[in-house]
Amino acid sequence: KSGSPVNLEKALTPTTRLGGHLVSGHVDGVGEVVARTENARAVEFRIRAPKDLAKYIAHKGSITVDGTSLTVNAVDGAEFLLTIIPHTLSETIMASYQPGRRVNLEVDLLARYLERLLLGDKAAEPTAGSTITESFLAQNGYLKS
Repeated sequence: KSGSPVNLEKALTPTTRLGGHLVSGHVDGVGEVVARTENARAVEFRIRAPKDLAKYIAHKGSITVDGTSLTVNAVDGAEFLLTIIPHTLSETIMASYQPGRRVNLEVDLLARYLERLLLGDKAAEPTAGSTITESFLAQNGYLKS
């Protein structure tokens, strides 16, 4: 929404230490916060991603939510869990997140490149599910006979 607060981080330079994952600033899709659970040490957010992005989200992988690079703590279908520590809550707009909130998502760039490398032009074709199968891996030399 126009005028809403956003997260901003300095751009990576050639001499900057890389301490997270590569973030391009693109919005790959819009997710929705479906649950917020608070405990003494952190706040957990369960977020539902669009189904076409879910294949790029992995346990202990990286995702960008509203411009903040984060680690995924669990994945269940198109939903994923984030555990946010107090420092991150105080330095981002995430403290205001409640169920129903829509959030911008950017999936891990390396996952997209890997899909393209493995599938070639098939990566651009829309699919009902994953096109990486045991048969595909065997035909392309990734599995031993």
